[in-house]
Amino acid sequence: APICIIPTAAAPDHNHKRAGNNGIRWFRSLGVRNVFAVDVIDSTSANDPALAASIRTSKLVYLLVGFPRHLGETLANSLCWQAALDAYEQGAVIAGSSAGAMVLCEHYYDPYEKKVLRGLNLIPNACVLPHHNNFGRSWAKQLLQLLPNATLIGIDESTGIINDEEGGWQVHGAGEIMLYHGDQSTGHGRGAHFHLHRIA
Repeated sequence: APICIIPTAAAPDHNHKRAGNNGIRWFRSLGVRNVFAVDVIDSTSANDPALAASIRTSKLVYLLVGFPRHLGETLANSLCWQAALDAYEQGAVIAGSSAGAMVLCEHYYDPYEKKVLRGLNLIPNACVLPHHNNFGRSWAKQLLQLLPNATLIGIDESTGIINDEEGGWQVHGAGEIMLYHGDQSTGHGRGAHFHLHRIA
């Protein structure tokens, strides 16, 4: 199955080639044979029909780490993001780590400008706090005030969540996730199932 890596978030510091190659090596270490990076690095390349076509035929579209605002604003309303959504509608998986996970939500926090921005809205009414066990936890208090009606999803390092066709999520990896909504918060460890917007 073809896997497409999108290194857009690493482009502002000219790190997208290395980041893309690191992603390719990692997936190959898992036995993947058909994996490639697509150089979507700015608004021009994000609207390149050829790049969009290669994304559309992928079965996994993976957004890498880096600068969340550059990633979110580059992909928003672009041909390449529409191609990813087209693939998703045909059964492909869209995934991301750190900045890549952040922009998939309706809201994301730009730590460089300390602002909440509108994401790609694949996960409505949510906002990811990446590296939760490192620094993401420190964002929670401020974001609960800025997004009082949203669910904050704190995700530890080396940890991920995968959703299913019924709208539920399962925790995978070494750490845990913490859900915040209003004045409630709850943690979920490896193997736990949960639904967003249903804390208790």
